Amino acid sequence: MAPRPLSPAFSRLVKIVTWAENALLVVMLAAMVLLAAVQILLRNFMHTSLDGADDLLRLLVLWVAFLGAVAASREGRHIHVDVLARWLPGRIKSGTGAVSDLFTFAVCVVLTWESVRYLLKSWDTGEKAFGAVPVWLTASILPLAFTLIALRYGLRCVHHVRQALGREALPPETPPENRL
Repeated sequence: MAPRPLSPAFSRLVKIVTWAENALLVVMLAAMVLLAAVQILLRNFMHTSLDGADDLLRLLVLWVAFLGAVAASREGRHIHVDVLARWLPGRIKSGTGAVSDLFTFAVCVVLTWESVRYLLKSWDTGEKAFGAVPVWLTASILPLAFTLIALRYGLRCVHHVRQALGREALPPETPPENRL
């Protein structure tokens, strides 16, 4: 059976979210490189630096890392262990993929919950990350990223279950000589 195509509205939503993720990742990475270069030039030639720039760079590294994880999960290239799965036959491989996806989904749901709790606590305390920037704002990438990753792995789990049950077509087999 062939997989069902996405509805036009859902397909458009997926494209918009993908574009927004990529744009945000590119903008933040460019800002990080530019800010680091300015800091280097200012320190080496003017013997000064921008106040708070190092804190902002650390924050940008956090955001870029989590946005990169979201992008990796979108492409199915997030860290996973498939030592045995690559030699399993199609339906069993899809079944083990579903179990792995379900585990990742569950972990991300727990991490989303805990990061929301952390944000609410930092909101209540009024804690500042640096300058006048509140911690809850700087850490808001945590629940956002974990939610997106959880949603993606939840959808991947459903897809793998449907493949394991024979309701969707299996991906083409990788020839044995290309498995290692």
